[in-house]
Amino acid sequence: MADLKLTLVVACALVDADKRVLIAQRPEGKTLAGLWEFPGGKCEPGERPEQSLIRELHEELGITVAEPCLAPLTFASYGYETFHLLMPLFICRRWEGQVTPREGQALAWVRANKLRDYPMPPADIPLIPHLIDLLM
Repeated sequence: MADLKLTLVVACALVDADKRVLIAQRPEGKTLAGLWEFPGGKCEPGERPEQSLIRELHEELGITVAEPCLAPLTFASYGYETFHLLMPLFICRRWEGQVTPREGQALAWVRANKLRDYPMPPADIPLIPHLIDLLM
C-alpha cells in the first residue's frame, strides 16, 4: 500500500441551548458535495488546530469563538483513496454572533440521535456515538 499524505482537518460540534448540533451540507462543486458534516476545515501551515477552527468558524459561519470555549471531544482517523484524514472534533457551547451560512452551504440544527438521518462523509460517521453519549 502506498504511503498516503496525512491531512489534518479540524471540526467542531457547535451545541445550542437545546442540545442540538449544527451540521452543514457541502455545497455543489466541492468534493463530497451534498453530504452533511461538522463545520471546520484544513489546518494551514503553522496553525494549531484550535486556531484553525476559530478561523474556519468565522469564515464559514460568521461567528467568533474564544479558544477556551473549544473542548476536544474525540477524533477521526480515516483512509480515503488519495489521502489519510486525521480530524480532531472539538465541542463548543459558547460563541459570539449569529450562525450564518457564508459559503452557500445549507445548515441544520440536529439532535445527536438524529445525526445518522443525514448522509455524511465516512470519516464523520464514527464521531456520532460520542455526541450521542455526551448529549442524550
